[in-house]
Amino acid sequence: MAMSSLQSQRVLSGMRPTGQLHLGHYHGVLKNWARLQHEYNCFFFVADWHALTTEYENPQVITDSVWDMVIDWLAAGIEPSAATLFIQSKVPEHAELHLLLSMITPLGWLERVPTYKDQQEKLKEKDLATYGFLGYPLLQSADILVYKATRVPVGEDQVPHVEMSREITRRFNHLYGREPGFEELVEAAIKKMGKKNAQLYRELRRRFQEQGDVEALDKARAFLETQQNLTLGDRERLFGHLEGEGKVILPEPQALLTPAARMPGLDGQKMSKSYGNTIALREPPEQVERKLRTMPTDPARVRRTDPGDPEKCPVWQFHRVYSDDEVKEWVQKGCRTAGIGCLDCKQPIIDAIQSELKPIRERAQEYAHHPEEIQRIIKEGNEAAREVARETMAEVRQAMGLSYR
Repeated sequence: MAMSSLQSQRVLSGMRPTGQLHLGHYHGVLKNWARLQHEYNCFFFVADWHALTTEYENPQVITDSVWDMVIDWLAAGIEPSAATLFIQSKVPEHAELHLLLSMITPLGWLERVPTYKDQQEKLKEKDLATYGFLGYPLLQSADILVYKATRVPVGEDQVPHVEMSREITRRFNHLYGREPGFEELVEAAIKKMGKKNAQLYRELRRRFQEQGDVEALDKARAFLETQQNLTLGDRERLFGHLEGEGKVILPEPQALLTPAARMPGLDGQKMSKSYGNTIALREPPEQVERKLRTMPTDPARVRRTDPGDPEKCPVWQFHRVYSDDEVKEWVQKGCRTAGIGCLDCKQPIIDAIQSELKPIRERAQEYAHHPEEIQRIIKEGNEAAREVARETMAEVRQAMGLSYR
């Protein structure tokens, strides 16, 4: 896979618009996006087609959620100047690549994706015996590959989706990457580098192919990026030649594992809209305080004087996220000796969450008062994303023999 400088590598990630964003989204996704946007060339998209795979009977929830979700992104620190923000369905090249990839994707690859049966089991109330739901991992692959994204931020449960994208990429490049006159074009590209550089390239390739030296492969990739005399096509051919393949049309994406961030819900389970245990990013302060003050605690603490066990209390899970070591020690000692009451224990959490949400609410309110600015940001993002996607599809069509003149 073509590896360039960190900043030029593309990151692709999306989020389904199916309701208000909450602290689980903030800690699990948005804080990570806010960091990545300054390290990579990031594309963040509203996954409205993905939302339809499970909400096709209730599309209004998608329509109602799109703009609010973008406001929450911006309020959480995602910057249009640092990342490209767009709506999936406004870039129809996603659908075209999805269709073309479906021609070469074995059915068994889709059926073995772990989340396929898991989601069917979890969402029994929905009729998910549809092609759209079966094919959504392939649509994810198209989302990634249409931007030639090299990094995809995911949790461990989503790694199989990225691996499937890698398998599809290998299959596509194997089928369509061996262009006519490939060897001659490779030799011509090698000569462009000059005698000394050509010798180094051949030596690194030999070490990888004959000795399995992965470090030599990485060095060769990095070396090719420094060669100013090569065209993009030359570079892609030489990348493919390194591994004994044809021209690399679609690069293999890599999973970028996100730090584990299991934001607890008000009942101790994972924070999720389906569990009704969330705190929304724009929830009014008084409502946040009421929810936290009334959340359940260790059932053993019936009276104020009863000692408790923080490990059995949902409030302790919030302390793990928000409190420093000093506060955690105070909670452990005070709860186990009944030295503090449950409301005393909750107060640092209330203060921390209110402090975290205050600037998000304020920024969101400012954006909400200027809907034309949100639409401008997304329109520009749609255009920028589509420009990149069009370039990829021109290459894909040509490789598949669909570029008619």
